Amino acid sequence: MAFGNSSSEDNMMSEINVTPLVDVMLVLLVVFIITAPLLAPQSLKINLPKTDAVQQKDKPQQVSLVVDAQGNIEMDKQHVSDSGLADLLRQRAADPQFQLQIEADSAVPYGRVAELMALAQKAGVAKLSFITLSK
Repeated sequence: MAFGNSSSEDNMMSEINVTPLVDVMLVLLVVFIITAPLLAPQSLKINLPKTDAVQQKDKPQQVSLVVDAQGNIEMDKQHVSDSGLADLLRQRAADPQFQLQIEADSAVPYGRVAELMALAQKAGVAKLSFITLSK
């Protein structure tokens, strides 16, 4: 009867094997990811009210900014320079209903459109949209 730890049968495992735990957690995660979208609509059993369509009283003041293939800009059918555009946009951006619509030719480089967007943002334009054609 020796009191040493010379025999390998008496040694206890002192490390926890986390591989089965990780496997179980991953399976549970997948189950929750799959079932969560299915449970949400049934848990929110609400009936939304039905109303008549309402017309907006104040229509936004839409101003068109046209950019041709060469990068020249035209606002309200008048040719303007970049500095002139900045001044015009500063004057009109004070109106909360002001909306700038950009119509850029498909041949215009993105850099030019990005410059005009930055110029509009610097002038205080809050509403900006792009006009495109459907396919």
